[in-house]
Amino acid sequence: MPNPETAARRSPQTSKDVAGRSPGLIGVTGGIACGKSLVMRLLRTHGAVTFSADEAARAILTPGGAVLNRIAAAFGPAAMTPDGRLNRAEMGRIVFSDSDARERLNALTHPAIRRLLEEQVASVADDLPGRLIVVEVPLLYEKGLESRYDQIIVVTASERVQAQRLRRRDGLSDQDIQGRLSAQWPVQDKAARADYVVDNNDGLEALDAAVSDVWLRLTAGAK
Repeated sequence: MPNPETAARRSPQTSKDVAGRSPGLIGVTGGIACGKSLVMRLLRTHGAVTFSADEAARAILTPGGAVLNRIAAAFGPAAMTPDGRLNRAEMGRIVFSDSDARERLNALTHPAIRRLLEEQVASVADDLPGRLIVVEVPLLYEKGLESRYDQIIVVTASERVQAQRLRRRDGLSDQDIQGRLSAQWPVQDKAARADYVVDNNDGLEALDAAVSDVWLRLTAGAK
C-alpha cells in the first residue's frame, strides 16, 4: 500500500502559513476525473459540511428557469432535450471544442452558481458555527477564486489515469478526452498553489488514508 505521507502532502510551494490556526473555509479543486467528488464524500464522513459547484449548477438549471432559458437563447434548440432540460451531451461537445462557446456558457451560469454557493455557505456558518465547510470548485484557479478560500486542497492524478477514467466513465473518444483535459489548467500547476495535495492514483485505500491525514491537519488548529 502506498505510504499516505506521499499521497497527502502539504504543498511545498504554498505562500500561506496554515499551521496552528482555524481551518476556515476550504476549497477543493483538481483536474477532471481526479476524484474530487470522492474526496468530498470522504471528508463528509469525517464531519465536514460540503457543497459542490457541480451540484449548484444542476440546481440552477431547472426546466423553465431563467438560466436555462438564457442558455437556450444563446445556443439554440440543440442545447435542449425534447422535455426542456439541458442537453448535456450536446453542450459538452460544443463547449469542449470551442473555447469561445465555453466562455459564453460560463458567463451565463457561473454568477448564479456562485450566488447559490455563497448562500449555502453563509447559512451553515450562521446555523452551525465551528463546523468545517468544504466547497468543491473544479475551476477554482481558472476563475481566480482562490482568495475566497482560507485553504485549498488539490486532488491530483496522472494524465494517463485521468484518460482511463474518462474513457471508462463517460465513454469518451481520445479527441474528446484531450478537449476536456486541455480546457483546464494542468493538474501540476494547481498542485503548486495548493495548501494540501491529495494524490489519487493508487486506489480507495490509499485515498482514504490521504484524506484522513489532511483532515487531521486541517482540524488540528481548531482544537
